[in-house]
Amino acid sequence: MQGRDRNMILETRNFGEIMIEEDKILTFNEGIPGFDDLTKYIIIHSPDESMPFQWLQSIEEGELAFVIINPFTFKTDYDFKIPEHIVKKLDIKSPKDINVFNIVNIPEDINKMTANLQAPIIINRKNNRAKQVILDNPEYRTKHYIIDEIKTAFQPKDNKKETVTEEAR
Repeated sequence: MQGRDRNMILETRNFGEIMIEEDKILTFNEGIPGFDDLTKYIIIHSPDESMPFQWLQSIEEGELAFVIINPFTFKTDYDFKIPEHIVKKLDIKSPKDINVFNIVNIPEDINKMTANLQAPIIINRKNNRAKQVILDNPEYRTKHYIIDEIKTAFQPKDNKKETVTEEAR
């Protein structure tokens, strides 16, 4: 069956039984800090496209899934240099080949939702290698409050126009 996608069934706590494509499995050779033994994950996209969140689901432990977000959807000035040894380890040939995500913490009080900007997850889309990278940049914190930025970034465009129009009157 060469050339055909191979699928597998994964039992998860949050999503129940799901079908995943084996060629979409990400490999974190060193695991994720705190979960060093778990190296295989898949990204589960939100069925609601208006939601900026996705899930990084462990293949080896169905109980483990991290909420993740593309940081550029709410923080357009997020900028960092991937250390050269990570570029080599992930075999990154071009910046166009990567996706960047941050792990999100959603506490009971949703207004205190944070993203870990100090440790982005870098994924090479060409080979599905991934790594959580710890940045040496004091500007980025492990608990960056994001709810206000998300609300602003995902405010319907019509509301923004109305606000400008009303202020112009």
